[in-house]
Amino acid sequence: MERTSVQKLARVLRVMILVVFVCNIIMLFFVPTLAAMLTENRWDGQTMERLMTGESVGFWLGFTIHSWNPVIWMLALTADDLYWPVLSLFLLSCGVCTAVILWQGKRVLDTILKGSPFAMGNAKSMKRAAICCFGISGAALVRLIWGFAYYRSIAPLLTYNALFVPIFLMGGLLFLVMSALFRQAAELKAENDLTI
Repeated sequence: MERTSVQKLARVLRVMILVVFVCNIIMLFFVPTLAAMLTENRWDGQTMERLMTGESVGFWLGFTIHSWNPVIWMLALTADDLYWPVLSLFLLSCGVCTAVILWQGKRVLDTILKGSPFAMGNAKSMKRAAICCFGISGAALVRLIWGFAYYRSIAPLLTYNALFVPIFLMGGLLFLVMSALFRQAAELKAENDLTI
């Protein structure tokens, strides 16, 4: 059976989603390390120099494993160094939500490749993606409020967190609308299959 142009496009999109999904999962492992690198006065100059020059892969790996150590997180919290843990938690939560959204997109594309896009599973996938969008929006709102308290100014309104709140809120609403449309289409398809 020859594939339609929609199925050919779905195949390309599926490959792209899988590549981005794998990169997302890999980068989640490095989030605390990168957040620690961005935090001023977190590591001594020699450590930062070794990381920035890429002196050794082993050092990077050791530094990354070190940054996942719960003791390091607790020390940061007790030393009133909240920026690094808050940034790490925010980026990890957004990364996990993004991975779920990508996986749901892959599932929808799989049904398109099978030739049955109007399945109830697609409605559920869209609803899961909507919940993840709302999660990212909520995490950005929490970080924005935390930024107001941490910096004691309105400067966080000029950051990407302020943009994440409405963008992902609208994305979640769009996914909910698409979920309702897929659900309605699946119900109509099931009804048509019974009448024929």
